[in-house]
Amino acid sequence: MSLEKVTHRLVLSSAGRIHVVEQGNGPLVLLVHGFPESWYSWRHQLPALAAAGYRAVAVDVRGYGRSSKPADVAAYRMLELVEDNVAVVRALGERTAMIVGHDWGATIAADSALVRPDVFRAAGLLSVPYAPRGGPRPSEVFAKMGGEEEFYVSYFQAPGRPEAEIEPDVRGWLAGFYAALSADTMPPQGAPDPHFVSPGGTLRDRFPADRLPRWLSEDDLDVYAGEFERTGMTGALNRYRNMDRDWEDLAAFDGAPVTQPSLFIGGGLDASTTWMADAVEAYPATLPGLLATHLLDGCGHWIQQERSEEVNEILTGWLASLPT
Repeated sequence: MSLEKVTHRLVLSSAGRIHVVEQGNGPLVLLVHGFPESWYSWRHQLPALAAAGYRAVAVDVRGYGRSSKPADVAAYRMLELVEDNVAVVRALGERTAMIVGHDWGATIAADSALVRPDVFRAAGLLSVPYAPRGGPRPSEVFAKMGGEEEFYVSYFQAPGRPEAEIEPDVRGWLAGFYAALSADTMPPQGAPDPHFVSPGGTLRDRFPADRLPRWLSEDDLDVYAGEFERTGMTGALNRYRNMDRDWEDLAAFDGAPVTQPSLFIGGGLDASTTWMADAVEAYPATLPGLLATHLLDGCGHWIQQERSEEVNEILTGWLASLPT
């Protein structure tokens, strides 16, 4: 099967419209991308899941691609994104779904399962481990990271500043960002960390130059760049600007586990996994329904694209093991 057989459609949600890309028939598997990507990051999984007997549906998260982009920053809070996912399930004529997410999509998937267990009966998390709501206000935590340097999350939270860095050369910035977090092109150990910004500098200062990772062709980069050149970056960046709102909104779920059957796949070279090693160790308490954890040696952050065949095998095996 190939992407030539996918179906594109727009479904209604509180955002306005959510763009979904669908392939296959069977139990519904909702695929949620991260930053800075789109439904296209699941291009290898859609045909594989369809061939395995599932109805695979990848979304453009609100603010991305062909989905609506509300003007209000607060419209990108987590509870709104959870309800977008519920709206997609309902619009597709289903009552329940399995949900799989990568990067921010992993957090969206986990919180969808946490907040709406009546809809999402299993959760697969790629690259970013589940960590329950708790602790100090997120902006206070990120502000203390990096010493004199600024952590990228704090950098992204300032409206307009990252847009001014990225939007004059979207394609070049994306190429560098993807390369900085890919196993075969990331800076060597001991080099300045691309997750931090030096005083007066930009994130791009630390990106690899003129090097595409093996998983990313020029045509793939054109797809991603074309979407962000059309939409701008604000909708995507607004996710980072709601982390304190999420902390407030999810207060009732402080420390709460995700109890449904779950899966975690991380990259051995991915900072998202290594920084949050304590969260992975806490899974017996925070993901009591965990069926498997896979840490892929020599893999970076863009896990379902870097190691697509291996991830497809893990995902289809996990899905097949779920209770019907």
